Amino acid sequence: MKKQNTFEKPHDKVKEPLIHLVKRTEMKKTQAWAIRIGGVLLGMLVSALFIMLITGLNPVSVYASMFSGNFGTTGRVWQTLKDMALLLCIAIGLAPAFKLRFWNVGAEGQVLIGGLVSAALMISLGGKMPNALLLVLMALTAMVCGGIWGLIPAYFKAKYRTNETLFTLMMNYVAIQLVEFFVDIWDKKQSHSVGVINSANKGGWMPYVGGQQFLLMVIIVALLTAAMYFYLKDSKQGYEITVAGESENTARYAGISVRKVILRTMAISASICGLAGFLEVSAVSHTISSLTAGGRGFTAIIVAWLGKFNPIAMTMITFLLSFMSRGANQIASDFNFNKHASNILIGIILFFILGSEFFINYQIVFRRKEADQK
Repeated sequence: MKKQNTFEKPHDKVKEPLIHLVKRTEMKKTQAWAIRIGGVLLGMLVSALFIMLITGLNPVSVYASMFSGNFGTTGRVWQTLKDMALLLCIAIGLAPAFKLRFWNVGAEGQVLIGGLVSAALMISLGGKMPNALLLVLMALTAMVCGGIWGLIPAYFKAKYRTNETLFTLMMNYVAIQLVEFFVDIWDKKQSHSVGVINSANKGGWMPYVGGQQFLLMVIIVALLTAAMYFYLKDSKQGYEITVAGESENTARYAGISVRKVILRTMAISASICGLAGFLEVSAVSHTISSLTAGGRGFTAIIVAWLGKFNPIAMTMITFLLSFMSRGANQIASDFNFNKHASNILIGIILFFILGSEFFINYQIVFRRKEADQK
């Protein structure tokens, strides 16, 4: 006869938890976007309560000010489109790497490298060659140098399985110091700034199109977004990225070279981020500094993740973030609102947007009644 283990308690009941989380297998896109929109509306409601309780202002007036800050004048509309284009360009660059599950958090540095080489060409060749040719040279050089900068961590990931998150993050700081080094070389007044480059001859400045400063940049980013959408969705390389991102073993079984996919995808990702640096220098600021990227490399991570690496969805997320950012600046100006309080409003809305992703991926299940009765 089998001796009963004294530590076993066969009559004890294992009680099911009152609440537990279950990962959803699938959700309709319409339902997922309904949850996201609901998250935005709920975030705006909570922000309205914050406005009334903390500042005593009318929330309707505050939101009207945010709208005015983005669409009140033609100039404000183009400023919003400019912010969208720069942020979306970086997010588009991150999309293929993230879909591969290569966590490229080095976009900030890749943007700086693209901006740095663009500024170098503006300083050395501005006014010495046709501007159109100089712009093409700047764009290509920014993409090549950005791609090389991204290939460094990609090589070590593919060859030695290093942690790409830490590697790309540390390279941001290397890029910052490189920019500071060359700025000090180019700075003749020892002011740690090169100032506006080629203000006299406009060498390397992106031209106005239709009387608008940012129209050409917006068109370039729009075309890039469409190209990335079809690249990830319909191309053979996009298919390889999807398979290798889901399972490297499955990719190898299908005859896909994972190492080659990592190198190629990261080169594309970083080169597009380098292009964003070119756009910032040639079309917007016409200068270079360690602040050229402006934190967009990290904000683009949120855009790419919330958009599920879909360029079309990422466009909508970019619009929302740009709208809130410019709106926060406007209400700070209109109501003499503390800038930090304005950022709290953005944080509240963004919190609910991120929280909506939780309910898209998981569902809360309560304990069944029959389980309690057993």
